[in-house]
Amino acid sequence: MAEATLTISSRNYSSWSLRGWLLCRMAGLDLSVTILSGSDAATRAELLHLSPSFLVPRLEHGAITVWDVLAIAEYLNEIRPEAGLLPEAPAERARCRAVSGEMHGGFINLRSALPMNLRSLHRGFKIFNGAKGDIERICAIFEDCLSRSGGPYLFGARPTLADAMYAPVCTRFRTYDVALPFTAATYRDTILAWDLMNEWAALAESEPEEIEELDMEF
Repeated sequence: MAEATLTISSRNYSSWSLRGWLLCRMAGLDLSVTILSGSDAATRAELLHLSPSFLVPRLEHGAITVWDVLAIAEYLNEIRPEAGLLPEAPAERARCRAVSGEMHGGFINLRSALPMNLRSLHRGFKIFNGAKGDIERICAIFEDCLSRSGGPYLFGARPTLADAMYAPVCTRFRTYDVALPFTAATYRDTILAWDLMNEWAALAESEPEEIEELDMEF
């Protein structure tokens, strides 16, 4: 029996589920995954950005239940500090939390205009001005972090919370054929080549299409 259970919604559509799963795997948890039905009202509300509070992903670890990606990250950092979910240096740890919090609470235009969909590819996709501002800010974050750390991940040689937070954005950049500056494009490719991302993408490919109206509702 696995030591922990992570409840998620959709591997193909849910950026929050991906973030939570990456964090748990990065922390080395012995993990089982429970997937909510696509007909579940809470799941649809989350995937369609209609829910003010996301209760997935939800981690159950012994007697502890924790939801919200940042809360999961902080819990995992407490029980598995050796996993390096946050950088060691205080200044970089603060910066990692800051850019992760910016992703957690911002970039609404990008989320609504470029929803996560791993099984789709839209060549020449028209990106409107609202989302362009979000993309420019994200590229600036990538440039700043990588210039400080030397890469290949945002805070150095190994992935941290920040990489888990921005990984779904990298999938959006591929899905919607977003033109990126060199540094951002290189980082996108690094994340998309990450073994955990390849594992998640393979599972998403085999996921049943239960949410039939999702594409047209976005």
